[in-house]
Amino acid sequence: MLLPLPLVAAVATMSFAGGGTRRWFGRGESQRADAQAAKDAAAAAFYELDTAQRDLRITIETITAVDSSPRARQAAQDYADFGRRIDEVSQAYITAVDAHDLDRDDLDGGAVARARADLTRAKDELNRVKGELDRFAQGLAPLLQSAETQLAQLAPAVERARQALLAASDALDTVRAQDLRADELAARLAALGPELTKLNQGAGQHGVQETIRRADDVQRKAGEIRAEAERLPARAAEIDKRLVSLRTRAQAITTRTGKVEPILSELRRRYSAACWQDLQHVPEQAAQSVEQAEVKLREAQQARDEQRWADATSRLATVRALLDTTDEAVSAAGDRLQRLDAVSFDRQKEVDRTRFAIRDAQRLAMAGRSTPDPRHAQPLDDAVARLDRAVAGLEGRHPDWWHFLTETEAVRQTAARVVQEIREARGGTGAGTGG
Repeated sequence: MLLPLPLVAAVATMSFAGGGTRRWFGRGESQRADAQAAKDAAAAAFYELDTAQRDLRITIETITAVDSSPRARQAAQDYADFGRRIDEVSQAYITAVDAHDLDRDDLDGGAVARARADLTRAKDELNRVKGELDRFAQGLAPLLQSAETQLAQLAPAVERARQALLAASDALDTVRAQDLRADELAARLAALGPELTKLNQGAGQHGVQETIRRADDVQRKAGEIRAEAERLPARAAEIDKRLVSLRTRAQAITTRTGKVEPILSELRRRYSAACWQDLQHVPEQAAQSVEQAEVKLREAQQARDEQRWADATSRLATVRALLDTTDEAVSAAGDRLQRLDAVSFDRQKEVDRTRFAIRDAQRLAMAGRSTPDPRHAQPLDDAVARLDRAVAGLEGRHPDWWHFLTETEAVRQTAARVVQEIREARGGTGAGTGG
């Protein structure tokens, strides 16, 4: 059935206007269309500004989640200020829309003109603020790039920490399969449990930077535990080897200590008391030191049996120090007799050796100079006098040969010190003579 023409026109108008009953006639129709276009443009500007604000909020949240620098805090404050300005222009737009009902049939030309002007003004303000917001967002690019870089590091860092913990746990399982308890390492690994819990809680609760720092710390500590666990079998074998070696050495020193007394008897018989009196307590002191070393060896063995590796290592270090000191003391008696025999048979060899050291230093002090530096000449002159006194002291029936040897050694040390000072002053070790 065909409808009358006016009714067809009314339906067409209703369809275009979304259910309204507006009628458009001539110039009024054009004005309404312009006002509607202004309204549509303002709505588009409002939508674009809202979208830009939402995007920028994500940017700010990304930056502030990572960066706590003054610049980042200022960016967040500037964004908050933009929020207030956006609220103002948005409210002005909403007010303009609510103030003008372009669907009214009785809307006159003046009202339409005012609606167009108000909506255009609202659109321009929306666009102006969006332009400022876009320029502000562009200025945040360096901060955003840095934040995104750190965020990109977050997941790999956490995963590396988890893998390091798993590897440490596997290494401990392997060690336990070899009857090595590794209790201390297991305790250290268990202490990382709370840190793993915090990693699992995520950066949202603990912050990106703190989570990355925690992940790196967990990875480092777990790696240390794994490395120590992997070295543990070799460490146990090394401790076993040192226990055997130090027991053998203690027995050897005990045997050598028994030979010190005959050497002391020879020293007493042939030389003055000054040559040996500092050695007369060596047998007694050596026996005490060896006994202390054996006590520490037993403690080290117990610590090894109980798998207290650090304690075992510490005890063995004490044993070695005791045996080193005792070995030197026991060796000193035989060395003393040998040196005294040599110098009492031919003192001139020791004198010539010492005079050569002095002359070598003197030649270096005079190299390139007409007179020596007093800082070098005086110690060398004193060294010559000291050597002469040491030689003169050998006159008599029972010379103190040990004093003579210690004096010549001190003189050579003085000469060597002067040579070193001269070479350092001249900027190298190539100047001067050898010796």
